[in-house]
Amino acid sequence: MAQVTLMRTPTETALVQAFDAAKAYLPGDVESRAQAFETFNRNGLPHRRVEEFKYTDLRKLMHDVAPFAVKPSSTTAAAALSAARAFVGVEALQVPFVDGHFVSDGIAFDQLPEGVEIVPLAEALASGHDWLAHLSPVPWAKDNPVYQLNSSFMADGVMIKVTGAVATPIHLRFVTASTAAVATATRVLVLVDDGASVTILETHESPHGAAHQPNDVIELVAGDNTNVQHVRLNGEGDEALALSTLAVKIGADAFLNSINVVAGSAVSRHQVFAMFNGENSKAQINGVTMITGRQHADSTLMVEHAVPHCESRELFKTVIDGEATGVFQGKIIVPSHAQKTDGRMMSAALLLSDGGTMYNKPELEIFADDVQCAHGATCGQLDDELLFYLMARGLPRKEAESLLVQAFLGQAIEFVENESARDSLIASVEGWLKARA
Repeated sequence: MAQVTLMRTPTETALVQAFDAAKAYLPGDVESRAQAFETFNRNGLPHRRVEEFKYTDLRKLMHDVAPFAVKPSSTTAAAALSAARAFVGVEALQVPFVDGHFVSDGIAFDQLPEGVEIVPLAEALASGHDWLAHLSPVPWAKDNPVYQLNSSFMADGVMIKVTGAVATPIHLRFVTASTAAVATATRVLVLVDDGASVTILETHESPHGAAHQPNDVIELVAGDNTNVQHVRLNGEGDEALALSTLAVKIGADAFLNSINVVAGSAVSRHQVFAMFNGENSKAQINGVTMITGRQHADSTLMVEHAVPHCESRELFKTVIDGEATGVFQGKIIVPSHAQKTDGRMMSAALLLSDGGTMYNKPELEIFADDVQCAHGATCGQLDDELLFYLMARGLPRKEAESLLVQAFLGQAIEFVENESARDSLIASVEGWLKARA
């Protein structure tokens, strides 16, 4: 039998060369990095024949490999953070990253809010910290090529441990200072002890005009009787190719409330891998996407009800203008032993122009017989009768459209419990609509 040789693209060849150059100085276990990259390299960048990437062909969309960013100077980092605007009015514990590197300046580690511990990931990797055993909490996320690339190149990040009820939100601020295209690979691990509660804010910003390539992973390990609120905002620059992953393991009698809001990036793919690891838990996972021009935004979700008696709700709202492309792929997995599972998934898209495209692919994979699961997807335009009603009362068409779009997206945003964060997200929607008008 003839041997089939996989032909590498120039981008894949560049990734191999980048890893060969970087593996000697990246912190941590070289062997585990090499294993992750070998798994990736075996198949290369995912393309449209890979079912999970059918609508987001990274082999086609990723034209080159940007050089990995070096750690910025204290002056550069401070200037970048002062210029960042996302969630600037929200009172929170700031955990900043600039050009993919943790900025510890200004953080008094001995004066953190009670119940919060922070360990820089680069130090933890170099010393073999005990908390590293909790990395990769969702086993099947390791099969994902985007996750594998992060595992191969991750250079910095933090590990955060939360005990008790922490009232002050923790704000993970990812800011790119470089005006030239750079790549980053950060990893954040949040360990939430039994009975603890915390709000995690996550924002991503970079300048326009540079084809940055961030690949960030946030991992949450929520113990029993926990309450985790997670709010993410993608405000990347207009030429960025942004890849991101949220991996969550949920204990018993726990509640997870997560939302991802996308307004930036030329191309983005946000992946959520959630696994119920204890009974009687609930998860609300939402998404809001606002894209225009020729943007491409992919929201991919996999929720595994690995135990019985759990409830999940997924609500994703997408607004598309210009010639932009939206993608939603969602799957709820219920193995045979996970009886009494309750899972509901909904994706709704609003097309504001004739040139926009939306791909919806909700799925249920159910092997149990005593469950309540459903999924749905809609795609349409603004209601002409509602538009006429508002315009008949003196509103210009653009303002009438904006009111309807705000109401449409607000159904997903209203689940955010932190009032200041919710107001910031609403302001982001209003800003996007104002720019459109």
